[in-house]
Amino acid sequence: MDYAITATLDLPFAAAVEQVRTALAAQGFGILTEIDVRATLRAKLGEEMEDYLILGACNPSLAHRALGVDRSIGLLLPCNVVVRTADGHTVVEAIDPQVIVQIGGQPELAAVADEAAALLRTALDGLRR
Repeated sequence: MDYAITATLDLPFAAAVEQVRTALAAQGFGILTEIDVRATLRAKLGEEMEDYLILGACNPSLAHRALGVDRSIGLLLPCNVVVRTADGHTVVEAIDPQVIVQIGGQPELAAVADEAAALLRTALDGLRR
């Protein structure tokens, strides 16, 4: 099962992160959480890895609709968007919201997931490659 919507950019990491933030905002997503995995692993474990940032993106109206169907869906929110470096590129990956529907087992969430997926695809497709 493919669970990600992906874009590969020929941009430095910091520039890609800013583009991702802007593209998500243009589609109605705010960033609720931000986890700098690289910094966390360095600080907590003394381990080094490539740039790796997890952004918890939320579109409030879609989240509200999903929570109206199933209050427990909050366990699967917000939509994670990963920005990471790999092989000289910056990779952007967003969770495919249809995976959330499959996990939750709530067919009533399909329309919300379809809309969220379309917005995330538009955001990633709009990134400068």
